Amino acid sequence: QRIDPQPKMVKDEGALLRGGRETSHQTAPKTPRNKIEKDSAQRLIVVLERACLETVKAGKSYELLNCDDHAHIMKKHKRDPAESRPDISHQMLLTLLDSPLNKAGKLQVYIHTENNILVEVSPHIRIPRTYKRFAGLMVQLLHKLKIRATDGPDTLLKVIKNPVEAHLPTGARKISTSKTGKLVKVNDWVTTLPKGKPVVISLGALAHGKIDPPYAEECICVSEYPLSGSVAAGKICNAFENMWGIL
Repeated sequence: QRIDPQPKMVKDEGALLRGGRETSHQTAPKTPRNKIEKDSAQRLIVVLERACLETVKAGKSYELLNCDDHAHIMKKHKRDPAESRPDISHQMLLTLLDSPLNKAGKLQVYIHTENNILVEVSPHIRIPRTYKRFAGLMVQLLHKLKIRATDGPDTLLKVIKNPVEAHLPTGARKISTSKTGKLVKVNDWVTTLPKGKPVVISLGALAHGKIDPPYAEECICVSEYPLSGSVAAGKICNAFENMWGIL
């Protein structure tokens, strides 16, 4: 048993997901396609930083490394169990992609993992509801480098080239979030952002620790209390929905 961030694809990996509804795409309004549209369209770009998505060989197959199922492997490699919380990314993706903001075509999500793998998430994907199916999907993605829709030609998840900055809109405001950032009332704060322009916000998809993305121009805190990544993501989406009149 060993930890392997880039293992080879094994036969029947992700077979549980083939033909399943989870990998089908959902109907959504038109999203920006070319660079001009991406640089000018009013939308929110969320980057999930330091996401714990890593595969591990367990028996004859590969699994998504997590602190519950692979505690003995982590102990053997002297790894902190808090480093392996892919369930946080799952919860945050459900919150973001199920939001009215995403259904209105005003959201784009990227995942940047601890192993420096960058993933582009299609706004049209329906994330699996259960963790087990989500884990199978992530293993399939990390092996094949892309996931296509089962009922169409769309690519729903794909590994793309670093750095993150290369995929962000030119001239967009770039903000990171942290408990130690400037405390703001998020519903009031969003109204101070440039009107009709894209905004980039990075959120930490980890149990403990701070994110410090090099592209961020400022750092904010959205509550005086510690929040889970999912709650913070929901709070931010709701603020933009209210500002842009999305019900």
